[in-house]
Amino acid sequence: MRLFTTLLCCVPLLAQAADMAPLRSEAEAMIPPFQQQLLASVQTAVAAGGPAQAVEACRQLAPGIAQQHSVAPWKVGRTALRLRNPDNRPDAWEQAVLEDFQRRSQAGEAVASLNRAEVVDGEFRYMRAIATGEPCLACHGSAIKPELVQLLDRHYPQDQARGFAAGELRGAFTLRRPLEL
Repeated sequence: MRLFTTLLCCVPLLAQAADMAPLRSEAEAMIPPFQQQLLASVQTAVAAGGPAQAVEACRQLAPGIAQQHSVAPWKVGRTALRLRNPDNRPDAWEQAVLEDFQRRSQAGEAVASLNRAEVVDGEFRYMRAIATGEPCLACHGSAIKPELVQLLDRHYPQDQARGFAAGELRGAFTLRRPLEL
């Protein structure tokens, strides 16, 4: 009888996991175009004027790119434990997921494999980790040029997004949408 009760309790969880599969796929499909447009804008800026131009491009263009990729009912963005832009501060769920990603990556799990999908307060939520790439180190590494440090300090006085090494968890893409429309 206990086994039957236990199995009966698991049925809603299995149904929820099955219901989330299409939403997870949809969320995963939204990340590459968002990521590619962000990277393209940074690469174009670096080619035009170096890392300082990339900082300006990120500051001015990234919010609009996120908004452009937030196609109803989805909201798309980025967040991190160590923020540069305070507008990207994680909410409580995102904070917990990022801390889990950090623990798992420090335990040896590949950053690129870290993701989480969950239903939270009537919303489908999805996060996928972002690894620090080699080109990112010019602005996010530990050997940032002094003139770039001054620019970052001017635009982001609370900046915590420095001192990363290639491959480390930089942050995460975060997506959400209401379940009921």
